[in-house]
Amino acid sequence: MRVVFLGTNGWYDTETGNTTCTLIDANPWKIILDAGNGLRRIERPLGDPGHPVHLFLSHFHLDHVAGLHILGRFTFPGGLSIWGQPGTEKTLAMLLAPPFTVPFRDLPYPVRIRDLSEGTHALPFPVTCRYLPHASPCFGYRFELEGKTIAYCTDTGPSPAVIDLARDADLLIAESALRPGQESEGWPHLNPEMAIAMAKSAGARRLALTHFDAWAYRTLEERLQVGEEFGESFPGLTIATDGLVLEL
Repeated sequence: MRVVFLGTNGWYDTETGNTTCTLIDANPWKIILDAGNGLRRIERPLGDPGHPVHLFLSHFHLDHVAGLHILGRFTFPGGLSIWGQPGTEKTLAMLLAPPFTVPFRDLPYPVRIRDLSEGTHALPFPVTCRYLPHASPCFGYRFELEGKTIAYCTDTGPSPAVIDLARDADLLIAESALRPGQESEGWPHLNPEMAIAMAKSAGARRLALTHFDAWAYRTLEERLQVGEEFGESFPGLTIATDGLVLEL
């Protein structure tokens, strides 16, 4: 199984990378986490005729959905299934429509959009969804694939829901929008210390930090300093950059 970080910026694109998008390649399943502008890095057809590509959206802030604008350039032989919190189907019907962009019905492959309730589902792999604290409703996810567990929690403040989703996970993918020591109560996000504390509480084996706020982290060197500062406190820490591949 591979986890490919296609976009690792939060808020907007800069020379440090594109906005948030991550691919889980767990044969035969191809799972995309959020659809920021990092989605552009998919350069070849994904999936096969028997298995649709699954896209899970955490929420609808533009840095997580702007990449949907370029869905027309891709080939998904088995089609595309898009999953998200209640209201996803209605919201995307407004966003992916004239005069903004090409509607789903005009894409060169079938697209299915489905709302998920909070809880555990079989889709056909087990997925658990929990609400996370953020400025607008946001889902975190837990996936069970190939005998491995991956938790995905972005755009969140510290929360028991993150710990529940990441319990004994092989990998927790979490955000680090804030710099070390920073806090943001009105618009909840994590700093590295918060993410590491929750990974430890959950017993997660590895932690990958992504969604680095483009204004807070203006160079890749500033990100890498986080790894140098906190790597000893959590040996399974990875600092994500665009194009990074993790093998699980």
